[in-house]
Amino acid sequence: MPGEVGPLVPNTECRIVDVATREDVGDGELGELLVRGPQIMKGYLNNPRATAQTIDRDGWLHTGDVARIEESGALRIVDRTKELIKYKAYQIAPAELEALLLTHPAIADAAVIPLPDEEGGEVPKAFVVTNRSITPEEVSQFVAQRVAPYKRVRAVEFIDEIPKAPSGKILRRVLIDRERAAAIPR
Repeated sequence: MPGEVGPLVPNTECRIVDVATREDVGDGELGELLVRGPQIMKGYLNNPRATAQTIDRDGWLHTGDVARIEESGALRIVDRTKELIKYKAYQIAPAELEALLLTHPAIADAAVIPLPDEEGGEVPKAFVVTNRSITPEEVSQFVAQRVAPYKRVRAVEFIDEIPKAPSGKILRRVLIDRERAAAIPR
């Protein structure tokens, strides 16, 4: 689950890298969290392929977490790399847009998924549960005023409830499958 995890423990190194280029990102920017230290596993037992996919030749463990370093120096987990929406050369964290949507007083809950797009690859679509009247245009405008243009929500759908696991984790796969089924001509 996203949230602040605090400062690094002693003898631990941390890097935040661009998911596509593997280059270090600037302070406050989102990227994949890599960690290295004596307490980090050396690999998966009897599974060299999984080890090679997770730990690079320099010993960095690729966590699969999208994170950033806060101004306070604390580490904040924002999302998972497998959840990222790939728009052109950009990576968009759905959880970042969901957190923004939840700051609107008319929005009780929200989930964001990738929507196929011929031009950009994928674009964000928001599923929104409201607690008072609001239009899809107002939702889109609210987000557009607060994010970079590539992060704009391109579609909004109102639903009664966001599907979640017992742990509270958004079940994006349910919404993605629902979206795909709706796109199939009948």
